[in-house]
Amino acid sequence: MRFVSFYRADGRAVPGFIDQDHSGAACVVDVTLPGNDPWAAALPPDMLSWVDMGLDRLAARLRDCRFAAGARIPLGDGRLAAPLPRPGKIVGAAFNYRDALRERDMAPPATPVIFIKSGRTVIGPDQPVRLAADVGNVTYEAELAVVIGRTALRIDAAQAPAHIAGYLTLNDVSASDMVRADKAFVRGKNQPTFCPCGPWIATPDEVAEPGALAVTLRLDGTLRQAGNTADLVFGVAELIAYASTQMPLDPGDIIATGTPAGVAASHQPAAWLRPGSAMVAEVQGLGALRNPITTDDS
Repeated sequence: MRFVSFYRADGRAVPGFIDQDHSGAACVVDVTLPGNDPWAAALPPDMLSWVDMGLDRLAARLRDCRFAAGARIPLGDGRLAAPLPRPGKIVGAAFNYRDALRERDMAPPATPVIFIKSGRTVIGPDQPVRLAADVGNVTYEAELAVVIGRTALRIDAAQAPAHIAGYLTLNDVSASDMVRADKAFVRGKNQPTFCPCGPWIATPDEVAEPGALAVTLRLDGTLRQAGNTADLVFGVAELIAYASTQMPLDPGDIIATGTPAGVAASHQPAAWLRPGSAMVAEVQGLGALRNPITTDDS
């Protein structure tokens, strides 16, 4: 099942899922609308609670529910939020694509290189990435991301799949000048709006092979990144296992698996993000994530 968060007319972001209407067109189902199946209408009104309850279990139950006629909203008419508007934390992986390492003439790391990105950097589809005047050169980074569904602490790679709630597209926007100046990731990865996510969370049964997904980024229509998760140095299960040895992973945390070759600095001229541009990150089967670029004061 594909889970989303979307904005109601009152501005609240509430959870739902993508289904089809009677004509076969894609729609968003407003699960908690009065008049729906009573069990569904009583669900908590936030996606983090749903993740904690178990998206796979919710999906099985929701497929059997009946919904009011007004509960289905055409996908094109709904305004989607980040599917998980406020995750606990985002654990990012650096230097994790072989093609990106070759591009930089770097050897693969012996163990995963990880960093923390605040959940407060998250924005959703079509929301603007805002560039402050003092952040310097900023790049896009299209990535496959994993939502943690069960607490993981010191697990091994074989146990990791049981802790996955789902997958989504993530754009790890990064202030390259800050990362370079600090020789660390904290400032450069944690500017406001620097983590677009969406458009949905796909449960594991929707993703046949997470180790063989195309990952692309287009900036103003020009293809800038074109990789595949088959090129990951450390795969999804290895990253989850390693991160769980460094800290507890809790339901609603996100693991961002790294980005392929083609970040802004690798192009001639460099393809730094500029106000007025728009980027589209996409992971095969997980939807296209579009975000415009604006100034911080616009």
